[in-house]
Amino acid sequence: MIPEAPSPDMGEPGAAPVNRRITAVLALAGLLIAVYTLLHKLGVIVSLACGTGTCEVVQSSRWSDFIGVPVPAWGVAGYGAVLVASLMGVQPRWLEDRRIAAVLLGGSVAAFLFSVYLTVLEAFVIHAWCRWCIGSAVAATLLFGAALPELKKVRGRVPPDR
Repeated sequence: MIPEAPSPDMGEPGAAPVNRRITAVLALAGLLIAVYTLLHKLGVIVSLACGTGTCEVVQSSRWSDFIGVPVPAWGVAGYGAVLVASLMGVQPRWLEDRRIAAVLLGGSVAAFLFSVYLTVLEAFVIHAWCRWCIGSAVAATLLFGAALPELKKVRGRVPPDR
């Protein structure tokens, strides 16, 4: 019998998938951006370091809350959940757990779609750009790409003899 080669996203057998480590880094980056902008929204930070962007316009627009909750708070919750799931998902005990895969995939899809929505608002409604929002959108897009391999686990693996 020929031994099965490790899948490209796993590396050594029993090792954490590379995509989960990448997901953790991207979720951490998104979380830091969300915390920074939330601190501004709450008045803890007086002005955002935005360079030539129009962050203040975006952050003070009527679109800076989503169903009564500041948009950055949604980012803190979402990126935080994905970060925790990805850190759990690199532990041997959780490598094959479909719930971890579902949180990673679902969270990344939600982050990506919410970022698309917010980017459309910036471009066509607010007519202003926030560099921090763009950074979060890039992190969410990359996060979505990094979480795509989780789709196999969410669906369940088909045995090779079928």
